[in-house]
Amino acid sequence: MSSSSNRRWQCALLAGLLVAVAGAASADQTDYLPPWNPPPAGGVSFAVPPFDAIADLHGDIVDPQLTVFFAGNQFMVVHDLVEAFKHRYPQYQRIYVETLPPGILVKQIETGSLVMGNLRIAAKPDIFTNGKDSIADLQKQRGWFADTTNYARNPLAIMVAKGNPRHIQGLKDLGRADVRVSMPNPQWEGIAKQIETSYRKAGGDALDHTIMDGKVKDGSTYLTRIHHRESPLRVLQGESDAAPVWSTEAYFQQQILHRPIETIAIPADQNVTATYTAARLKAAPHEQAAKDFLAFMTSPDAQAIYHKYGFQPAQP
Repeated sequence: MSSSSNRRWQCALLAGLLVAVAGAASADQTDYLPPWNPPPAGGVSFAVPPFDAIADLHGDIVDPQLTVFFAGNQFMVVHDLVEAFKHRYPQYQRIYVETLPPGILVKQIETGSLVMGNLRIAAKPDIFTNGKDSIADLQKQRGWFADTTNYARNPLAIMVAKGNPRHIQGLKDLGRADVRVSMPNPQWEGIAKQIETSYRKAGGDALDHTIMDGKVKDGSTYLTRIHHRESPLRVLQGESDAAPVWSTEAYFQQQILHRPIETIAIPADQNVTATYTAARLKAAPHEQAAKDFLAFMTSPDAQAIYHKYGFQPAQP
């Protein structure tokens, strides 16, 4: 082989290797990273996940006509819900929504602001949504709310990778030493208490202790700070084998985004079903908008959107 032919062969081989490496990198970097919601229209679009991207702040932060703090696991409905509300009430076009863990949202209400990186946000909510029991506790302790309404329900499920490589059949398997669990931190996430209730139903205090103490200490249970973002990503990226989640979180990843995950159902006698409640704050800066949004949450349009994303209707 001539030297020129050899050089051409080496260049072709190098190019092929670069394409292969780029392809592998592309496969590893599949579009799993949040935010998972459509961006707002208009303006300059800029995000560099995971270094500079905002997933749980939605809409118009400057002079909003309505501000809603949603329990974070409802992030998937926000785009459709807000657009439907704007269509029904065209007088409200600047709407700001946060979908952070409820514990963070409560602290934000208490302190008056949220700090994310270098940004301070002094937004006061008109509406706060959370589990029914949590809303009732907050009302008893702080008396924040002027009115409430129940609008959806949601049971628990287990999210695993496609093919279920660890052969997880139920909650008891999450206590196995070879199963890496992504679990919400009870300090921030109300769902943690619900999941622990299910652990005790499935395997008594021993199972709960194993997952939430022993496995936390040995590193096979990972405690999240923002469960609705971290847990799906950890399963998709192979960092965790199983994640107990609200069923709609698994439904969204599997049925809406068509990600390579599977859902393991939890039997009714071991499961916990949350009822979601929307509350209008007494100190709402936009009282009429808050009243209109609260009424909208139980309207056929809003209920159809929640149904689309796998939520169950609230019981009377």
